Amino acid sequence: MNALRGIALQVCATFIFTIMSALVRIVSGRIPTGEIVFARSFFALFPLLALLAFRREISSAVRTANPVGHIVRGSVGVLAMSSSFAALALIPLADVTAIGFTAPLLTVALAAVMLREKVHVYRWSAVCVGLVGVVIMLSPHIDGGYGSGQGGMGALIALFGAACTAVAMIQVRRLTSTETTAAIVFYFQALAAVAGLATAAWGWVLPDAGDALMLLSIGILGGIGQILLTESYRHAPASVVAPFTYSAMLWSLLLGFILFSEIPPLTVLAGAVIVIGAGLFVIWREQRLGIERAKAIEAAPPAGPAV
Repeated sequence: MNALRGIALQVCATFIFTIMSALVRIVSGRIPTGEIVFARSFFALFPLLALLAFRREISSAVRTANPVGHIVRGSVGVLAMSSSFAALALIPLADVTAIGFTAPLLTVALAAVMLREKVHVYRWSAVCVGLVGVVIMLSPHIDGGYGSGQGGMGALIALFGAACTAVAMIQVRRLTSTETTAAIVFYFQALAAVAGLATAAWGWVLPDAGDALMLLSIGILGGIGQILLTESYRHAPASVVAPFTYSAMLWSLLLGFILFSEIPPLTVLAGAVIVIGAGLFVIWREQRLGIERAKAIEAAPPAGPAV
């Protein structure tokens, strides 16, 4: 384990994903969302397959005991990705990023309902506080006082995408009981590419050289970001590296200002701080529960001999 390396990989992955989102925002006015989803997923397969080939793990990536589970995860994941990309065409980069932070909180609530996980009052309180932050973030868009008339729709689409992301994470938890990480990542990218390709029936556009380069970059960056994200958890516990996911807010603020001259209102920033604080509390609480479970196991008396 190397905590500093894990943190560095997480921060790099987050930065790369934010650049990818900025490129999506640039091309979203000219390229259909389905075409962007295809590019993001198809071209991401190249760095992923290159890494798997280098590690001689391609066989483990294509081997699956639960193809239906992958289809469910892929379908919900495509909805999440499509919603995020559609929202980027309507509202600022930092706003989409901030609303996306709702996903971990929704995952806690869904885990209690769908996985029957025991969620104590501390984490439920964090979820409730986080939802208050969501309402604060959405308010400038819903009341029509910020951006274009499409702002409210964009904010709701981003929130729907966050909810789909939470459902996808629940499905990933289910898949980990039988599937390797390589298989989960590979099948999602492949299924998302197929789903994006299917939207060609509704009309794609032929991108010019600049847009084609950006579409290629979106996919390659997405694949590299996914690899770095996965690698970060190889070098440090999730409780150590996960908080640095929130560095995306800093990157999105910087890129939004530099590339699009976007300055979110204070209400959005205040709501984001509340949501991030609630998310960090959930991570801290998970770490504490993990320590308590480990101590309980160590303190348990050894099992007697079998008779």
